[in-house]
Amino acid sequence: MSPKVRNVIDVAERQLCSGCGACAFACPDAIEMVDDLGSGRRPLLKQGKSRENSARGLDVCPGHELQHESPPPSGVIPSLLADWGPVLSVWEGHASEPEVRYLGSSGGIATALSLFALESEGWSGVLHVRARRDVRYLNEAHHSTTRAEVIEATGSRYAPASPCEKLAAVRDAEGPSLIVGKPCDVAAAGKAARTDPELAEKIGLTIGIFCAGVPSTRATLELAGELGFTDEDEIGEVRYRGKGWPGRFRVRTHDGEARSEDPPYIKAWGKLQSKRQWRCYVCPDHTGEFADISVGDPWYDGVPDEAPGRSLVVVRTERGRAFLQRAVESGAVTLEEVAPELLPASQPNLLETRGAVWARALVCRALGAAAPRFPGMRLGKLWRSELTMRQKFSSLVGTARRVFRKRLRERIPVVAFAPSRQLQTRRSDEPR
Repeated sequence: MSPKVRNVIDVAERQLCSGCGACAFACPDAIEMVDDLGSGRRPLLKQGKSRENSARGLDVCPGHELQHESPPPSGVIPSLLADWGPVLSVWEGHASEPEVRYLGSSGGIATALSLFALESEGWSGVLHVRARRDVRYLNEAHHSTTRAEVIEATGSRYAPASPCEKLAAVRDAEGPSLIVGKPCDVAAAGKAARTDPELAEKIGLTIGIFCAGVPSTRATLELAGELGFTDEDEIGEVRYRGKGWPGRFRVRTHDGEARSEDPPYIKAWGKLQSKRQWRCYVCPDHTGEFADISVGDPWYDGVPDEAPGRSLVVVRTERGRAFLQRAVESGAVTLEEVAPELLPASQPNLLETRGAVWARALVCRALGAAAPRFPGMRLGKLWRSELTMRQKFSSLVGTARRVFRKRLRERIPVVAFAPSRQLQTRRSDEPR
């Protein structure tokens, strides 16, 4: 029998946590987010607080449950709704500014829209993730209010991050803010907004980044070690991709020195993804279904070789449609509407993955491990229709093995990771 999840500490210790940080926003007096080296960003009770003090965090937790509101927005494409979430239109293109396009993970669309919100729409800020100022291989959430801060955060951060722990900065800002995050982060922000009318009023737009899972901090340090960085204190920069499409994995000293040749993104991701947190293996939303706009790579044409970046842009709400139209008219982004079929073509294995999630959750419950709930997402249908018999067998047997190998039936306490040496924080106006 699957154990009952009563609060977000249960979520974390039962390995259902996505690390979004929304519970720390909902329970600021009881919860703080910490880095767990092998797991990711995790909630930890503050001294003197009990699990009961964290109960409200479960209301905003996407790790425990994900469910679309019903009915879907008008104008959605019926053929995509069941398997890809609400989709109003699909576009392809890039940031109009060459620098933004070059620095971005693909076409720089998320950065370009963030700058448009700040500079043309007059919004108060952008809540997103950047490399931590004092320890560059870790991430931190930041509410950016300037072009320089937005540009600093370009490029994917394939490491644990908790953007939603800073949702208070959005709520307390004078005007609207844009939120950029992984699909689970955006879903958490939506849940938090439904419990906090002031926050809901200040969220101007959400952008979800296509996601294939979150590797642990240990994965980054191990890959950096293969590139000659055996001492974590020597790491002054980690860049997972960008500066060309799809870019390379880069590690540099504080003086900008490399120790070996930068591996291509695909090779680096192949090593990082083997240490994804368990919750990512039972996640059905890899394309930002709960966002106003979601952005990813148009892989339908193959993996480019340092080509000029392009992004696939999925409009999911009327609010997203109106914002994107204004951005196109302003010249901030260069986009053309494409056939909706390019979304599934760009993610050719995703329906199989969603189907496997159904089986993984089923096996977890049968063997006494906790599993998330996804009401109305029809994952069982995909397991029956999209997976071969061999894949079905593998999803069942493989999960059973993982239940024991990853100790999914046990409580695994969160262990806060402290870097060996806290480096002096640079001032924001210093060159990097």
